[in-house]
Amino acid sequence: MKNRVLIVDDEPDIRELLEITLGRMSLATSSAKDLATARHLLSTEDFNLCLTDMRLPDGDGIELVEYIQKEYNQIPVAVITAHGTTETAIKALKTGAFDFVSKPVNLQKLRDMVNSALRLPQERGGETPISIATQSPTEPSITGQSSRVMLLRGQIAKLARSQAPIYISGESGSGKELAARAIHQNSSRASEPFIVVNCGAIPRDLVESELFGHIKGSFTGAESDKQGLFQAAHSGTLFLDEIADLPLHTQVKLLRVIQEKAIRPVGSQNEKPVDVRILSATHKNLAKEVELGNMRQDLYFRLNVIELAVPSLRERVADIPELCLSILNKIANENSDEVCRLSDEAQEALLQYNFPGNVRELENILQRAATLCEENTIQASNLEFISALSSAPVAVKDPAIESKSLDSDDSVEIGVDFSLEKHLESIEIEAIEKALKETRWNKTAAAKKLGMSFRSLRYRLKKLGLD
Repeated sequence: MKNRVLIVDDEPDIRELLEITLGRMSLATSSAKDLATARHLLSTEDFNLCLTDMRLPDGDGIELVEYIQKEYNQIPVAVITAHGTTETAIKALKTGAFDFVSKPVNLQKLRDMVNSALRLPQERGGETPISIATQSPTEPSITGQSSRVMLLRGQIAKLARSQAPIYISGESGSGKELAARAIHQNSSRASEPFIVVNCGAIPRDLVESELFGHIKGSFTGAESDKQGLFQAAHSGTLFLDEIADLPLHTQVKLLRVIQEKAIRPVGSQNEKPVDVRILSATHKNLAKEVELGNMRQDLYFRLNVIELAVPSLRERVADIPELCLSILNKIANENSDEVCRLSDEAQEALLQYNFPGNVRELENILQRAATLCEENTIQASNLEFISALSSAPVAVKDPAIESKSLDSDDSVEIGVDFSLEKHLESIEIEAIEKALKETRWNKTAAAKKLGMSFRSLRYRLKKLGLD
């Protein structure tokens, strides 16, 4: 059976153009000139997509979007807006529209949008079940049955059926990238690329080249044409992590890309169309960054069409036991080892901790504890928390190695850029390197000298990049 599209527009010429275009795509169509006719057709026929103009004789497209969201939420709705009416398009997306096209209608963009919408799961009478698994080898999946996680899953299921730009907010380590992956994996773009970009990790003078590509000879070192990440993500999803770190001059170009759905490689005079859904995130307060002048307000409004808040681990404490089980199973699979279990005291200690580093910190704590524990049982003494480390001097077990602490004569001056974690790592590296040198790089002897097991030393060498 052919997919059927409902076309709602009061202009006969536009309706005819859309009917011909969709007919050539082997799609059946029904047309309505106003809201009343559209509602009647919706009640008598089954549709896979609705295309509606914004201005109608008896109302507007927003009303139809709201009506379909309420009565026929399995039908994606795309709106046709007048050229340049960005605010109207954003309002439609916030209301629940799948996507929008501007007049005069670009037929290729229309076809791309229609194909994307028709790839969505069509399930009448309820929300589409979603998969929150991740393909990332370094992160656990979004796990848990707490009310906050259940709400997050419901929001992801809804947002996955849209093409609206999503701003994902949340603390570092809370799982913003996992939420972005879940949106992509449950969207019509699931079979296409999912590209992650850490905006803060790209050198400022290379940001535009990385995002938009460049042509040969456009700058010193550009020895050949290079495809940018927008082109690499064509037909898929581009996740811009730490978007607040993007330079202002690049923000201007990103805004144009979002508006025109086309990129211009560095050194090129021609634009290339791209079909990319943009998801963005940062641990910073974007509204505050706008006030400080670090983020363009117009770009902020285009990226933050819909906000998805990912809860911190402190807001979902009930999920910690299930998260621990998932993480420990993952660690065992990676190491081809038996699954470690938590003692009652260790689990209670985890439930009482506030986790400033969220799920990422929980995974690091359990990785370390699984290495240090005996008989595959993690005791409370195997758990090392940031708050505990910061409240006491860190001493090396080998008496031959000089102990250092923050309150000794060799204490480091704590300033704005001070990092306790890096300071402690430097002490640990110094101690391990000294022990290895004194034992002529015999790891078994060095581990004994440091008062730890060989397995523990091997873990620390890998963690500190000394292996």
